Amino acid sequence: MTEAKEKEFVFEDWVREGIRGIRQSRKALFPEEFHKHIRAARKEALLAYRSLIDAAIERTEETPKKRTQIKVE
Repeated sequence: MTEAKEKEFVFEDWVREGIRGIRQSRKALFPEEFHKHIRAARKEALLAYRSLIDAAIERTEETPKKRTQIKVE
């Protein structure tokens, strides 16, 4: 006589399985052309953030302008 063992519920496994199922169904629902455009849009967004970061770095590397003192009587 075989005993049926109940598998312990592991939340991480359950989430992983759900994400895997969503990814598979998403690929089936949308054409490859859609995914191509999404990847390109993500890349463009990252490049936009990069330009902001590069500009901030440049501003921090600029030499500060000399201040002139004005004598007030």
